[in-house]
Amino acid sequence: MSAEEFDAYTRGKTLFYGFDGTPYGVERYLSNRRVIWSFLDGDCREGVWYEQNDQICFLYEDRSDPQCWVFLRSGSGLIARFENDPEATELYESEDVDEEMICHGPDVGV
Repeated sequence: MSAEEFDAYTRGKTLFYGFDGTPYGVERYLSNRRVIWSFLDGDCREGVWYEQNDQICFLYEDRSDPQCWVFLRSGSGLIARFENDPEATELYESEDVDEEMICHGPDVGV
């Protein structure tokens, strides 16, 4: 998918992703190519996405290295292949997830 196609499909949505038959994570797609990601543990990371070399790359607040994926549309939603490597992680959009994205606040200590 091009950046324009990806933005049109995802903007304003919250998508849950699975890997190998199990829940993997959730991402909320905001305006201006901003995102919020969680591994379904309530620990959320803000980031941005951009297109580079025909991939959609994500840069999150807790990492200095981008995470780049190729996104494809299937009959049941998106498929994301890490760095366009067929041997690497491949995520798929989960349908009918009866959950909400939960983000806990920052840890507060004494």
